[in-house]
Amino acid sequence: MTKQSGFRRNAQYLTFFSKKDHTNQSYSMGQLLGLILGPLLFVLILSFFHPVELPFKGVYVLGITVWIAIWWITEAIPIAATSFLPLILLPLGHVLSPEQVSSEYGNDIIFLFLGGFILAIAMERWNLHTRVALTIIRYIGASTSKILLGFMIATGFLSMFVSNTAAVMIMIPIGLAIIKEANELKDDDVKSDSISKFEKSLVLAIGYSGTIGGLGTLIGTPPLIILKGQFEQHFGQEISFAKWMIVGIPTVIILIALAWAYLRFIAFRHDLKYLPGGQTLIEDKLNRLGKMSYEEKVVQAIFILASLLWITREFILKNFSITSEVADGTIAIFISILLFIFPAKSKEKHKRIIDWEVAKELPWGVLILFGGGLALAKGISESGLAKWLGEQLKMLDGVHPLVIVIVITIFVLFLTEVTSNTATATMILPILAALSVAVGVHPLLLMVPAAMAANCAYMLPVGTPPNAIIFGSGKLSIKEMAKVGVWVNLISAVIIIVVVYFLMPHILGFDISDTLNLK
Repeated sequence: MTKQSGFRRNAQYLTFFSKKDHTNQSYSMGQLLGLILGPLLFVLILSFFHPVELPFKGVYVLGITVWIAIWWITEAIPIAATSFLPLILLPLGHVLSPEQVSSEYGNDIIFLFLGGFILAIAMERWNLHTRVALTIIRYIGASTSKILLGFMIATGFLSMFVSNTAAVMIMIPIGLAIIKEANELKDDDVKSDSISKFEKSLVLAIGYSGTIGGLGTLIGTPPLIILKGQFEQHFGQEISFAKWMIVGIPTVIILIALAWAYLRFIAFRHDLKYLPGGQTLIEDKLNRLGKMSYEEKVVQAIFILASLLWITREFILKNFSITSEVADGTIAIFISILLFIFPAKSKEKHKRIIDWEVAKELPWGVLILFGGGLALAKGISESGLAKWLGEQLKMLDGVHPLVIVIVITIFVLFLTEVTSNTATATMILPILAALSVAVGVHPLLLMVPAAMAANCAYMLPVGTPPNAIIFGSGKLSIKEMAKVGVWVNLISAVIIIVVVYFLMPHILGFDISDTLNLK
C-alpha cells in the first residue's frame, strides 16, 4: 500500500474540526444566509450606491468584493469555488478582459507556493521532516524546559518550509508519546499534576510554534504569499524571499522565545525538572529511523539548494549580469522539476523522488484562492476603486502612523480567530494598500502587520488548523485554550508592532513616510 500524502492525511484529520456542522443538511443557517446575502448586497450596491467621484466600474468591483467577502467568511460554497467568481464577474463588467483575469491565476507567486508545496510533499514522503525534528530535539537537551524549547524550535523550523498543519501533525504524536512514557516510568516522587501541566504546555507549545514558524519565510503561511502578491500588484515592487527572511526570522525567534517563557514559567508552572524516559524515547525513535536513506539525502540536498537560491537570488542577479527575469517562482519550479527527475531506490513502487500520483494531492484549492485574490486586487486597481478608497480614508491623515499600526494589528489578530486567515488577508490588504497612500506612509508599514496578525490566532480551535489539531488531542478544553491563547495573542501583537514600526524600516531600508503610488 502506497504511503498517503501528508496533505491528504491532514485534510482528513481536520474534517473533525470543521467550523460548520454539515450533518444531514446541505447548508448551515450561516451558510444559507451568506449564500443569499452576498449577491443581494451586490445588486443593492449597483442599484443605490453611486458616489460622484467613483466610476461605475469601481461601484461594480466594490459589489463584487462585498459578495466574495461574504461568501469567503460564511463559506456559503467552498472558499476555492468562490475564488472563481472574478473569472466570471470581472469580464462581464468590462473591468478586465478574460485573458487579464485568468493570467492572475498563473502569477509567479502562485508558482512559488506550488513549488513550495511540492518540496514539502517530498520531505513528508521520505520522512526527512521527522528526522530533522527528532534531531533538533535530541540536541537541545533532556530537561523539561529544554524539551519544551526543542519541540518549539523543531516545529517552528519545519513550519517555515512545510505547511503549519503538517508540522504540527508530525510533532503532536511524538510529544504525546513522550508524555505517555513519562507517566508509565514516573516514581512516587513525581507528581501527576506536574506531568499534566507539562503535557498541556507541550501540546500548546507545538501548536503555537507551528503557527509562529510560518512567519519566517514567504512560503511558510498563506497570508505572507498574499502580502507578496498584493504588494507587487498594487505598487509594482517585489518582496523577495531573502528580504522577507531578514524580517521574518528574527520575529519567529522572538515570538518562540516569549511563548516558551510564558508557557514554562507562567501559564503552566510546575516543579518537574526532568521528564522520565523523555530523552530515551527520542533516541529510540531516531534509532528506528535508521541511517539516512538515499531518498532523504536527495531531498535534503535539493532543499538546501532551494534555500540557497532563494536567499542569494538578488545578489547573483545584481553581481553576475544574469537576466533579471528569474523570480522566486522560477526557482520553486526548477526545484520541483529536479524532484521529478531524480530516481528513487526504495523497494516500494516509487520510481522517482516525487511522482504525479503523490504531487496531485497538492492543496489546489489554496492556489485557486491566491489566484482569485490577485484577480480581485487587479480589478480593484484597474477600476479606480483603490484610488477612491484611498481618498475616502484621508480622514485618517493626521492620525499617528503608530496608532494605525496598533489598531490594524489588534483588529486583524482577533478577527482571524473566527475567519479564515487566508480570506482575511485577501480582503483587507487591498484596503490597506489604498490607506497607505491616503495617510502618506509606506504601504509595508500597514500591510505587513495585517499579514502577520492574520497568521497569529491562538485562542480557539477554529482559529487555525494547528489549533484544531492540538484541541483534537483531547488534552485541553476550549476554556484553557482561550485563557492561555489570549495572552499569546497580545504578546504577538506587541512584537509585531515593535518589529514592523521600529525595526522593519531600518532592515528593509525605507522611511515610514515614503509613499508609493498605486499602479
